[in-house]
Amino acid sequence: MEESNQKLNINLTEEVAEGVYSNLAIITHSSSEFVLDFVRVMPGVQKANVKARIILTPEHAKRLLNALKENVDKYEMEHGRVSTGTKVPVGFNVPKGDA
Repeated sequence: MEESNQKLNINLTEEVAEGVYSNLAIITHSSSEFVLDFVRVMPGVQKANVKARIILTPEHAKRLLNALKENVDKYEMEHGRVSTGTKVPVGFNVPKGDA
């Protein structure tokens, strides 16, 4: 694949720049796409809504995986090891998602 030296002009609106807090990601996939649902779960609340959904091709999902790993490695070099603790915080029921 040939690399392009063209610059991409990316616009970030004020609304999107505020971001969305998520403390749970549910990842599902089919043969042609990965679906990442970002959820905010509150302790003691039995219902949670998906706050954002990102749909990626398998190739872009792998690029995202590699970019996240690279950035977490850089973060840990500067700030120390990130502990993930348990997979799911105690008291949270993780819903099973379908894409």
